[in-house]
Amino acid sequence: MTGTTASSDLAAITAVLRRSQDAWNAGDGAAYGACFTDDATDVTFAGTIYQGSAEIGRAHQALFDSFLKGTRLTIEIAGLRQYGDTAVVLTRGEVAKGTPKKLGKLATYTLVRQAGGQWRIAAVQKTKHKPLMEAVSFAFQPATRPAPAPHGCRRRRTTIQQKTGKG
Repeated sequence: MTGTTASSDLAAITAVLRRSQDAWNAGDGAAYGACFTDDATDVTFAGTIYQGSAEIGRAHQALFDSFLKGTRLTIEIAGLRQYGDTAVVLTRGEVAKGTPKKLGKLATYTLVRQAGGQWRIAAVQKTKHKPLMEAVSFAFQPATRPAPAPHGCRRRRTTIQQKTGKG
């Protein structure tokens, strides 16, 4: 299955991202780490590389208890492709106290379906979108501008809703 995602897989994949968002927003490093595979790689916005769910959870708990205390993670899915038991998800997001004014960060997630059918994050790479630098690049070298999505394909945009407990 390339480029198409069954609705049950889409729901399971977005649920993992939602759980990671909920764990972040609760400041729960253990729950955040549990969204990752045992051998996962997390390349942070700062360029730090964490390996494995335990280290990701431990390090994020330290961050949630200090620099990231009280922050909220907002994620919007910009694209999703599935290749069998692997999915690649591009997100726009932001970490802020309160509602962010814009989603200025990008992340590429690789998720894998593990034994028993459970999806988990195997890798994530985060970066800051720099629109001014991008515009300058496009102005001086137009060939660097990405091609539009092919006809019949659309880039998926799905906001991961925060659980409200309302039915």
